[in-house]
Amino acid sequence: QVQLVESGGGSVQAGGSLRLSCVISGRTSGTYYMGWFRQAPGKEREGVASMWIGVGSTYYADSVKDRFTIDHDNAKKKVYLQMNSLKPEDTAMYYCAADTWTPTMTALQALRGHLYNIWGQGTQVTVSS
Repeated sequence: QVQLVESGGGSVQAGGSLRLSCVISGRTSGTYYMGWFRQAPGKEREGVASMWIGVGSTYYADSVKDRFTIDHDNAKKKVYLQMNSLKPEDTAMYYCAADTWTPTMTALQALRGHLYNIWGQGTQVTVSS
């Protein structure tokens, strides 16, 4: 049973940076998808970034492109989300998710949460102006 635990959230001022981590426990296959999603109060969940682990493809929402970077440490079984130039509108609960059963996804699907079958508990990110 794969489980995910996020960490690294916090409060920063606009323009600052945070690095979120997601620890993956349990057995995984050679290729699977990992994604970062966020949800602000009163708003729908939004896909932020995802990666096809084992292949290396990455996908980003337009709202975070060139500011956020997703990467993966296979040895540590961790996925990271480096967030730079943070804006108040980035304030949200951030969730790490894994899709261990879909063979391939389109870029659009990779940033939609409905195919991901395993979710972490979330870590709060607050950006003040």
